[in-house]
Parts: sequence; C-alpha cells; structure tokens
Amino acid sequence: MEKSIDNGLISILKETFSLPDTDLKTYSPLTLAFIGDVVYDLVIRTLVVEQGNAPVNKLHKKVSSMVKASAQMELFHRIEDMLTEEELAVYKRGRNAKSFTTAKNASITEYRSATGFEALIGYLYLDDRLSRALAIVKAGIERGNAEEIEKA
Repeated sequence: MEKSIDNGLISILKETFSLPDTDLKTYSPLTLAFIGDVVYDLVIRTLVVEQGNAPVNKLHKKVSSMVKASAQMELFHRIEDMLTEEELAVYKRGRNAKSFTTAKNASITEYRSATGFEALIGYLYLDDRLSRALAIVKAGIERGNAEEIEKA
C-alpha cells in the first residue's frame, strides 16, 4: 500500500533514503529558509498550475508575484496572529539571521521578513508538519483574498 502525505513526507523520505533523525533546533535559520523557500514555491506553483493550463511565461509571472519577498511579508502579517509561540520564535530566528546576500527587488525589511517566513515553512516541513505549513499558507492566501474583496 502506498503511503499518503498524512504519514509525513519527511518520514517517507527518511525511510526511503535511510536518512538520520536530526534535531531541528541545531539547524541555522538560513538552512531552514533554504528548504522553506522551495516548499513554499512548490505550493504556490501547484496552486497556480491547478488553476488551469497556461503558457509557461504567464505561469511564471503569476508565481513570481506570489513568492517575491514583499508578497511573503504581506502573507506573514496576515497569519501572524495564528502562530504558536514556537512558530513565532522560528520566524524571528529567520528574520534576524545575518544573511550575506540581499534581494535584488526588495527592501531589507521585506527580505528579512520573507526569510523568517521561509524559515518557518522549512521548519514545519522538516518537522513533518507539512499540513500545518499548508494551513498557514492557505489562511494567508484566503485572508489576502478577503482583503482584496473589501477594497473593491
């Protein structure tokens, strides 16, 4: 029988590739953001692709607008109130991490906030709590859609 996502993607990966258990608290926040960036990007790409077939350039533009630092910062501020103390602490570690790179098209505040958000997503993913990461992203998107409707 094939395992479902409910079994935890990390558990499946660890079993399949014989990966050791690690203490996530020892990971640097930038390492968490490194994997969180990919997880968030995959979620957004999936959502965009599932809206229907389109030229790749159009898909790329839509995804880029949703994964850029300013958009991640906005999404974080929409869901900040639903985070646990542990999740908020992970976000803050990521936000406050000293990165040697900077964003080309974002302010330092946007870049650091996005790094914190990515660290949170990465932490939840590596902690086998992908469903929690997805719930956070979903709430942020839904709250953003509600804000857009209110503005209209």
